[in-house]
Amino acid sequence: MTAFPDGFVWGTATAAHQVEGSNWNNDWWAWENDPSSGCVEPSGDACDQWHRYPEDLALLGSLGYNAYRFSVEWSRVQPEAALWSQVAIDHYRRVCETCLQHGLAPMVTFHHFTTPRWVAARGGWESAATADLFAEFCSRTIACLGDVVGWAATFNEPNVVALMGFQAGVFPPGKRDSRARRAVTEIQLDAHRKAGGALRAGPGSFPVGMTLSMTDFVALDGGEARVARYRASGEDPWLEAARADDFIGVQTYTRMRVAADGPVGNEEGVGLTQMGYERWPDALAGCIRRAADMVHGTPIVVTENGISTEDDTERIDFVRDALGGVAGCIADGIDVRGYVYWSLLDNFEWAFGYRPKFGLVSVDRATQERRPKPSAAWLGSVARANAL
Repeated sequence: MTAFPDGFVWGTATAAHQVEGSNWNNDWWAWENDPSSGCVEPSGDACDQWHRYPEDLALLGSLGYNAYRFSVEWSRVQPEAALWSQVAIDHYRRVCETCLQHGLAPMVTFHHFTTPRWVAARGGWESAATADLFAEFCSRTIACLGDVVGWAATFNEPNVVALMGFQAGVFPPGKRDSRARRAVTEIQLDAHRKAGGALRAGPGSFPVGMTLSMTDFVALDGGEARVARYRASGEDPWLEAARADDFIGVQTYTRMRVAADGPVGNEEGVGLTQMGYERWPDALAGCIRRAADMVHGTPIVVTENGISTEDDTERIDFVRDALGGVAGCIADGIDVRGYVYWSLLDNFEWAFGYRPKFGLVSVDRATQERRPKPSAAWLGSVARANAL
């Protein structure tokens, strides 16, 4: 057996818009219900976790996990500029308290891809004022939650929001402008710093950081310069910012092979996930090592890693291999504090809809019945033993 450090975090993750249901007041709901957006289907009722979180958290605790990562939906807490919902804030406090009742550290993310419609109407992440609006949201929310929060992340994958929403055009607002992407990144960095300060002001005492989407880039002959450009625009500004944080969340799913003229196709003989990218569990260790090289000692938490597949045996094999890489990083002296699998539930996977199955627990789309997969119990047993 390979033992993990004492106090290692073992959890699973979700995001409000992907599981709660009926989050109609944000930019993603508007986007997914626009026939021209390219989204497969709308989120609708999602997994109804707004009402069913007690059973989900009881299940997670019974399986042996010690953490649950979820997000607070800004558009519920602040549905309009001058309106704050105490009911929504109280709801998220109950979620945190229920986590604690089941031995789960609440890992709270304050922006997981969705932005209130009224903020989007004011310019969204292209407006410098949004950084202050976001910091105020974090300040108001943490004032009511701080004493029951275990970990706090300002952003989930802000680099994905900037790339997909402002350059690739497949997230809201659907722009294709590299200059806009760069401007958005600067505003997000400002928002992260300001929100981080608001969260640290308390109440409560908990690590504050953010989570970053990372890809294990593999430079083929002549591809080194292009890989450097990809990292410089999508990862490096955030890794540099993380040097001032309490942790950096590394989120990795696959690798990308890059030649001089750009990404090349998947390697022959390498299996693909339902998302269409390579099944490559070793990518996680590669990204942890690169993050460690960049953040100058900031602790690392794997805040997302997983596989979209209908074959749960494949899921177990994938996670086992990925965890072997995490253990290798720790053995080499890298400060890795935890592993959080994406995701707890088969949920709404943004533009891909409900087809990709990442979950440890399946959800019947008609009845909302939860059915734990063998992988849920397997990973829970790893968590209980704190060993692979």
